[in-house]
Amino acid sequence: MIIPIVSIVGKSNAGKTTLLEKLIPELVKRGYRVATIKHNMHGFDIDHEGKDSWRHKKAGANTTIVSSPHQLALIQDVDHNHSLDEIRDKYIRNADIILTEGYKGNPFPKIEVFRSDLNRAPLCRKEDNLLAIAADIKLDIGVPCFDINDPQSLVDLIENKFLK
Repeated sequence: MIIPIVSIVGKSNAGKTTLLEKLIPELVKRGYRVATIKHNMHGFDIDHEGKDSWRHKKAGANTTIVSSPHQLALIQDVDHNHSLDEIRDKYIRNADIILTEGYKGNPFPKIEVFRSDLNRAPLCRKEDNLLAIAADIKLDIGVPCFDINDPQSLVDLIENKFLK
């Protein structure tokens, strides 16, 4: 079975991470295993200078794995920006749903976080596979609009659409 992907998108500082922090525990409370993918176009470094794994990479290792009894991290050189399909199919197991932060241009269903005080139009439209909008005001753009502080209703939507 293919793990469904739903992307949380929105302008910078709209509250994407905050919404994810509300959706994840609600899904977990309902018994679902959640994986997340955060997109960062600027690159990132999860390893720190001087640590053993950093030293392994610095010495030329293409792939380094850090493992403990409770966590496992993979640091791997890549030759392209991986699609969500590639990441899901190659790396994610034991999950019922994948929530992503970012990836506004992907073909998967999206929930857009919208804040009126940012004075900007929504990023996505229904044609962009916009599933819903989570906002601090009521918007009528052809998809359901949920209160940004009502993660239960958003999880109801996700559950009914992708998990039942």
